[in-house]
Amino acid sequence: MADREPARRNVGPTPDEVELYLRAHPEFLVEHPDLIHLLVPPEAKRGDGVIDMQRFMLERVRADMVKLQTEQNDILATSRSNLTSQGRIHGSILRMLEARTLEELIEIITTDMAAKLDVDTVALAFEALDRLPPGGNRGTLKIVARGTIDRFMGGTKEIVLLPDAAGDPALFGGAATLVRSQALLRLQLRRDAPLGLLAFGSRTAGKFHSGQGTELLGFLAKAVELCIRGWLDRG
Repeated sequence: MADREPARRNVGPTPDEVELYLRAHPEFLVEHPDLIHLLVPPEAKRGDGVIDMQRFMLERVRADMVKLQTEQNDILATSRSNLTSQGRIHGSILRMLEARTLEELIEIITTDMAAKLDVDTVALAFEALDRLPPGGNRGTLKIVARGTIDRFMGGTKEIVLLPDAAGDPALFGGAATLVRSQALLRLQLRRDAPLGLLAFGSRTAGKFHSGQGTELLGFLAKAVELCIRGWLDRG
């Protein structure tokens, strides 16, 4: 009985087959430029003591292509993140507009908004006009002493992002022990009204950091101001 021909292993095309394909498809690398950095160019022999600069130039082009691809990936990731944040903030504002009373609006801000914005806790605080009322911090709306918000904000800043900072019980109450990262937004309902503060707390360190854009958070703060002011004007 004749020996069976051994099965050919699937090792890909031979060098001759690759050469024939590339000769038949000279536009291949134009259509697949990302493969250029995988190829090793031949080193030109130009005699003793002569350096082949062409090889170094090609390696430089490869490095630039890798850097460009990395930058493009970073831009795409940032764009997707911004779109996600925008959708969450728009959803939070629409939810606030559904409030039928001021009390319901405050409840939406301090509870529903946490889920919509993917944070662990949300605090809403205003400074007392004179002195703290007894039991003023037992509800969802926090009342803090005058000057407290400037202290939290490090002066007159409108938005403060803290990548790794423990929560203050005066602001976050019992949830303060969970907080590792914070976003603090100053609220100014009227010139003669006490200062307010909208605070987001996350148990994930680095959730908020100085490299983040603050335009959307500023937009949200203005929306909260307008919604609260609208209900106060009705009263």
